[in-house]
Amino acid sequence: HPNYCKSASPQTKSAQGNRHGPSAPRGIRGRGRAGAYPCVWQGARVYPLPDVPYRKDLDAQEKALKEKEKGSWKELTNEEKLALYHLKFDLTFAEMERPSNEWKTVIGGTAAFLAFTGLLFWWQRVYVYPGNLHTMTDDWKAMQVKRMLDLRIGRVQGFAAYWHYDKNEWKK
Repeated sequence: HPNYCKSASPQTKSAQGNRHGPSAPRGIRGRGRAGAYPCVWQGARVYPLPDVPYRKDLDAQEKALKEKEKGSWKELTNEEKLALYHLKFDLTFAEMERPSNEWKTVIGGTAAFLAFTGLLFWWQRVYVYPGNLHTMTDDWKAMQVKRMLDLRIGRVQGFAAYWHYDKNEWKK
């Protein structure tokens, strides 16, 4: 078959090692799709039947299992059938659909980000921003209101429109 990889390179060895029991250790990977990158397995749920088998180089036990495959499948155990499956495919559909623990990383990263942000806000409040501003005291606000009324700011529809200048009190 023209799509088989001719030789193995260090990048073609499985990075996950003995993950699937009877078919481990993984050997040379073939490409999962014709015309794809050479010697890269691309089997996935969206591409369920790759062009080449997952494992090409078989040891003696796997070769014997391939010979047994040519006979009656009733003589094969479930473990042997699964081992044969893993010679052709990397993962079963159940293994592909298995939920990952990526959500824990996302939640942890979000919590760490929020904790860092909280510490940053606390540090700014303590060390960067000054204490209470003198313009926020009640005395200063009263003087500011008095000045705005004296200057008659907004006397038609604004602030001063609600002040009775003859009685020196707010209109009712």
